Amino acid sequence: MALPSIKTLIQGIQHVISRFPMEILFACIGTTAAIIGIKTDFLNDKVSNWSWRVIMTANIGLLVSLSVSLYTESKMIKGKQMYLFKIPAALLAGSLVFFLNPMVQRADITRFCLISLSGHLLVSFSAYIQSASIQGFWQFNKTLFIRFLTSVLYSAVLYIGLAAAMSATKFLFNFDIGSHAYAILWVCITGLFNTIFFLSGVPEDLPALNEDFSYPKGLKVFTQYVLIPLATVYVMILLAYEAKILVEWNLPKGLVSNIILGYAVFGILSLLLVFPIREQAENGWIKTYARSFYFLMLPLIALLFLAAGTRVFRYGITELRYFLILLAFWLLLITIYSLVSHRQNIKLIPVSLCVFALLAVYGPQSAFSVSVLSQTRILTGIFQKNNAFEHGKMVRLKKINKKDGIRAAQTLRYIVEHYDYQILQHYLSQDLNLIADSLANTREMAKVDRFSSQYDLRIKKTEWLQNHLGLGEFSTYADVDDSDQQPANETYLIKDSQTGLLHVTGYDFILEESTTDERGKTNMAGPINFEKSYKGNGLLFIRLNNDSAVFNIKGLVSNLLKDPVELNSHKETNAHSRSTYQYNLPSVLLSISQDTKNFRIIYKINSIRFNGDQNKRVKDITYTNGVFLIKAR
Repeated sequence: MALPSIKTLIQGIQHVISRFPMEILFACIGTTAAIIGIKTDFLNDKVSNWSWRVIMTANIGLLVSLSVSLYTESKMIKGKQMYLFKIPAALLAGSLVFFLNPMVQRADITRFCLISLSGHLLVSFSAYIQSASIQGFWQFNKTLFIRFLTSVLYSAVLYIGLAAAMSATKFLFNFDIGSHAYAILWVCITGLFNTIFFLSGVPEDLPALNEDFSYPKGLKVFTQYVLIPLATVYVMILLAYEAKILVEWNLPKGLVSNIILGYAVFGILSLLLVFPIREQAENGWIKTYARSFYFLMLPLIALLFLAAGTRVFRYGITELRYFLILLAFWLLLITIYSLVSHRQNIKLIPVSLCVFALLAVYGPQSAFSVSVLSQTRILTGIFQKNNAFEHGKMVRLKKINKKDGIRAAQTLRYIVEHYDYQILQHYLSQDLNLIADSLANTREMAKVDRFSSQYDLRIKKTEWLQNHLGLGEFSTYADVDDSDQQPANETYLIKDSQTGLLHVTGYDFILEESTTDERGKTNMAGPINFEKSYKGNGLLFIRLNNDSAVFNIKGLVSNLLKDPVELNSHKETNAHSRSTYQYNLPSVLLSISQDTKNFRIIYKINSIRFNGDQNKRVKDITYTNGVFLIKAR
């Protein structure tokens, strides 16, 4: 097979650019923004913020422009008239750069994902909005799907090859390629090469697809022997679990929602993949499977509504629960349509899902508006219950039980992290803009010049609200959108308050714990070999030559928890951490000494993180860092 000439390659690129100019422009803008972000290491907040916003907008702009291009091609709209559609669509998509601000509102990340999902779905049917040909619609999306997989494969191979060539050049010629070269290469390949290669495979002769009845045999084999058996396994598990619920009369677990959605995805995908051959005589099993699939979906959808409703009634609506309910309604719509309609139109699946996704982005019915309304009602309800709600405003709590306190603190953090705390302005007398400016201009925040400064500011806002409203002592560690139960663990972070110079008089060696390798071994200067290992929960074993010692770290922190008065006297009030409790203790309280035959060893803990239950008992230690002071006898 002859390789394509340079001239043919250039002509192909020129054809793609002339056919999809707006799409290539958005790809170039997004790639440039990503390179700028990489060059600054995403450390400059202002540059990083705009880089991410431009990348998001470019992604959406490319998808919207491609959808409009496919629509105009299907309608044979050409010349200047074509740009009457393309330019307004590109400007509309580009305007999102002023609305999406993920570093201030985490909810904008979800908004971007929803809009991007809608854009991908729009591409799938934009050329067939008014066309009655289901065959052409299926062939078009099959071609796009295969082209997408091919472009991913080619991009990955190209990146690996070029990255290996760059590494070889650096190794052989000692050539400095820069610390950002590999990341920039990846961005250029995925942003430009991958986009151009994919677009070059988008079908042009749409009417011809209506007469294309070819079907890959491998697709049928994959569906019949992989997807459908997987879906069958899912439904057997779910039906058995549903029977268990009816027998024991217990509410469903949260994980059941994911399993139901997994069954729905496998089942619907398998039916879409074999759709063109469903009428063939030898494939009568497809209609039987489709009918049984949608019948079995009905009790599972009821179980899905029950699982979602259980959590909503207990803990209110968050974005994730909103999406779960939305998907349940969408599955119910598709199931009823598939069981009732005699004329199966598979375009309804992407069209309806696109509409549902767009409805969840903005407006009073959106996931974010409903979530804000639900969570603020929960928060104000707790304050009303505890007599701390006056004239429509939340005031400082005088007394509140632990369960309500934790719930209120978690809800506060959820609102601040996802929507910023201006949402609560209506319920507070203080001007939150002034408070935010004051928090951002503190001496501590002035030292922060990194990507996470907005994250740090959100933490300070949450802390200010907690302290202002009398919730400072309660945990915000468990995410209210990810956990439907009150947290069983309370997390502690304890640090040595005496950082800096270390008094080592009387000792021969000092060894930082971080200097050991993955096996816990290191070679020390002189005639000493050092090994360490963790055996059991909170027991640190070390070996110095032939001597061994055991440090009971769990026992140390357990003793600290037994004296809450002393511990609370060292509590950190301005902790920039999601820990439930954070303390700065003197070195003497964080040191363990052991004597062996030939050595005296002190293990001084610099920082330790662990989980404790609600009875102040240590459950597990998740992180330790310290130094060893060693004296040879």
